[in-house]
Amino acid sequence: MEQQVVFFIILGMCAVTYIPRVAPMLVLASRSMPESVVRWLSFVPTAVLSAMLVPAIVSPGGELALDGGNLFLWAGVPAFVLAVWTRSFFGTIALGMAIVAGARYFLM
Repeated sequence: MEQQVVFFIILGMCAVTYIPRVAPMLVLASRSMPESVVRWLSFVPTAVLSAMLVPAIVSPGGELALDGGNLFLWAGVPAFVLAVWTRSFFGTIALGMAIVAGARYFLM
């Protein structure tokens, strides 16, 4: 493939990646949004993170595993409790990682 083609492909990929991220900021930066929309948008990160984590926790091998052998489920429960109690993102991640690492070291 010629270098010009590769260069234009890279430029196209940059545009496709950059424009959808910048366009909402440029359009919405000078406007005030209704309180209900702002409140709704505040739940988006939590919903996206939950959508990514819950399938990995309840079905680590691709099949639903809600039994006692699911280490990720056992680590997720106390991490969820800590998250609700403290609302600390890094504390929750640290606790979950510590439980999984400790369980793998001592139990496996």
